[in-house]
Amino acid sequence: MIIRKRAYARLGLLGNPSDGFFGKTLSTTIADFHADVTLWESPTLRLVPHPVHDPLEFGCLHELRESASRDGYYGGLRLIFAACKRFADYCDTHSVELAPRAFTIAYETSIPRQVGLAGSSAIVTATMMALLDLYGISEQQLPRAVLPNLVLDVELQELAISAGLQDRVVQVYGGCMFMDFSRELMECNGHGEYARVDCGLLPRLYLAWDDHPSESGRMHSDVRTRFQRGDPQVIEAMREFARIAELGRAALEQRDYVELSRLMNENFDLRRRTYGDDVLGARNLEMVSIARGLGFAAKFPGSGGAVFGPFETDADRDRLAEAYARRGYRFGEVHPVLP
Repeated sequence: MIIRKRAYARLGLLGNPSDGFFGKTLSTTIADFHADVTLWESPTLRLVPHPVHDPLEFGCLHELRESASRDGYYGGLRLIFAACKRFADYCDTHSVELAPRAFTIAYETSIPRQVGLAGSSAIVTATMMALLDLYGISEQQLPRAVLPNLVLDVELQELAISAGLQDRVVQVYGGCMFMDFSRELMECNGHGEYARVDCGLLPRLYLAWDDHPSESGRMHSDVRTRFQRGDPQVIEAMREFARIAELGRAALEQRDYVELSRLMNENFDLRRRTYGDDVLGARNLEMVSIARGLGFAAKFPGSGGAVFGPFETDADRDRLAEAYARRGYRFGEVHPVLP
């Protein structure tokens, strides 16, 4: 038996980063980038390192240094390792009996690294879905609304990676989702309220990203600490992010793309005021300014390293592509996943 599961990259359309602060977000998965996990039964349990993302052999010390400087010390293998462990913990805690099976698991990913497209959570999500299939876990044993929490725990609890629920929800459900993470819902149900939005309502979208990001992973700065202290500026900002997401959902339903663009810019401007330019980083700010200089909206899809926004025509796309190429950035039109 061979099991193959795929999870897609995502764009945080509006509301991010309030998903980690009892906020609301509107997000979509995109078909252009994805992580694939393949699992098959075998005599022993074996995790296969990826030859590119989990290098264990180098031509020389200089090559090792270049790899560490470019990609860091961790690839996808630790994500799969932690996902398997967390899955076993969940089953043990909830008295879900697992058959004594061993397996080999491997992964591939096309999601650009460290550019805020939820590449790590895609690997974890695909791993979880493969494990559910292998062991025949029903939705009654692990409800769909709870699965994103389990995926998040892999990174938060096992690997101490700062993250929110938005990525995991939209990757588990697929397509375009509106997510309400209000404190009342989270504390009462243990999860938010998730509603599907018609992907056909979305405008054409561009994505620009930095092939060599050096400023990702800094987006949360001291904001979480300030939020936990009750800082009124941060609390109000998170309320505003949630309001923007609600207005964006309404704009989409009315196909009001002028309003949607305005809200995307407002979302970014609020993030900039809340986090500050030093945290956002010069390259990220430049990517936003390139689009805005041409009259297009731009915001982060996640935690920096990429920007995206709506456009109308092929000519619009070509103007944006040329402008980003001149400054050394990657660029492409992206396409929502139809669930």
